Amino acid sequence: MEYIYAALLLDAAGKEISEKSLEEVVKAAGMAPDAAMAKSVAKSLTGVNIKDVIKNAQSVQVAAAPTAGAAPAAAKKEEKAEEKMSEEEAAGGLASLFG
Repeated sequence: MEYIYAALLLDAAGKEISEKSLEEVVKAAGMAPDAAMAKSVAKSLTGVNIKDVIKNAQSVQVAAAPTAGAAPAAAKKEEKAEEKMSEEEAAGGLASLFG
């Protein structure tokens, strides 16, 4: 995760995201750099516009927000169904745990 943070910092500073720069940021943060991880992250971000990715991710979250409101209604229905369970049914369920 620290390499992603390093890449975000480098992008915000307008610097090139390279293996060496990622390793330097990680080292400056007081951690031991991993050359393989730095190489992997640098290679995967080649040609990626981080600002566009962040902008698109934010718009996806905003678009998904209205559908999230349906989940509480479904949860309330489940709670009501559970409340209807009698004490005898609940006790019977507990008894099955012990024998």
